[in-house]
Amino acid sequence: MISQEEFFLAGLWIILASLFDFMDGFVARMLKAFSPIGKELDSLADVVSFGVAPAFMIYMLFTSWMAEFDGFFAQYFPYLGFLVAVFSGLRLAKFNIDDRQTTSFIGLPVPANALFWCALIVGAREWLDTVPYNYLWLLPLVCFSSWMLVSEVPMFALKFKTFAWSQNKLRYSFLLLSILLIVLTGIPGISLAIILYVLLSLFNNRK
Repeated sequence: MISQEEFFLAGLWIILASLFDFMDGFVARMLKAFSPIGKELDSLADVVSFGVAPAFMIYMLFTSWMAEFDGFFAQYFPYLGFLVAVFSGLRLAKFNIDDRQTTSFIGLPVPANALFWCALIVGAREWLDTVPYNYLWLLPLVCFSSWMLVSEVPMFALKFKTFAWSQNKLRYSFLLLSILLIVLTGIPGISLAIILYVLLSLFNNRK
């Protein structure tokens, strides 16, 4: 879908992958089918769904913008989008050997990063195409999101041990505000929700 610039359909597949990624752990525990190889296969699938796929979307976006230019810069600049794939793979490798991330995350989870880019490209494509020097300001965003994947910034997880409000204020607040953002702004609201997730995590760490 991405190779044909069918970004909306590609986005649906990425969202579907995120739903399966959220549920596969529950299913594995319910069926008692968890194993070390399952953990590795899960990460391999994550690299493709949430690393390579969004990176390829960024590459195609950069390629369309570079069509009006010639030379070395225009030819190779789009490949910088694959930084997202490289750092997603590094983040997943670190996650598998890091025992600090059982109830929360350190660094931005790869599904969240993928949803941010997917929603931004699908929901704000027309706006992105009209912004002057769009490739110059979007590249720092690629670099920042890649850094966030492997950073030491603590991020809360949407894992509910109980459903009591007192123990899940942050999670419920995030979910309610995210729904509001998506209702008000549509697909770009998903990207805004990921930004909200990062900001709430930073605020929560100040306590």
